[in-house]
Amino acid sequence: MRTGRRDKALEHVRAARDAGLDTVSPRLRMVLGACAALAAKDDGEASRGFGEALAVEGGERWPFDHARIHLLHGERLRRGQAPARARRHLHAAAEVFQRLGAEPWSARAEQELRACGSPVRARPGKALTPQQREIVALAAAGLSNKQIAEKLFLSPRTVSTHLYQAFPKLGVTSRAGLRDALEQRHRP
Repeated sequence: MRTGRRDKALEHVRAARDAGLDTVSPRLRMVLGACAALAAKDDGEASRGFGEALAVEGGERWPFDHARIHLLHGERLRRGQAPARARRHLHAAAEVFQRLGAEPWSARAEQELRACGSPVRARPGKALTPQQREIVALAAAGLSNKQIAEKLFLSPRTVSTHLYQAFPKLGVTSRAGLRDALEQRHRP
């Protein structure tokens, strides 16, 4: 699907179903259902397919696969302009990936959550650089990117890049959350 070959993906799903793979085990039924939903042409069909895949009895026994389906469903909903519905699936995915220690998958789910405008956990292992700390403090004080750039002899684009990199480290999605995030970081 990510290479733009939906027809090939649908052929693979049909072949797997024709071979009866979805009757072999609940896990294969869940994964194959998610594959069909991923390849679906319309959002309604995809949503029903993901819902059926997530509803397979005992699906939670395979937490990584289950979380991946939540992630895929959330991504599709977000891109289909349904961010509020996407958040539930993305939060579920992020939580499981964090619990499993699947850091790249957790980061992907959190990136999607940020795109939905949802706050995500701060990444305590990721420290702000000295320049990011200074820029974040100035932004939290209410200065614009242009004002910060003039004060620090940087370009506004550089300021924007530093803020973009600092937001996930602080667990915020907008400038409005910077002050509170800084206060929490400096509490004993």
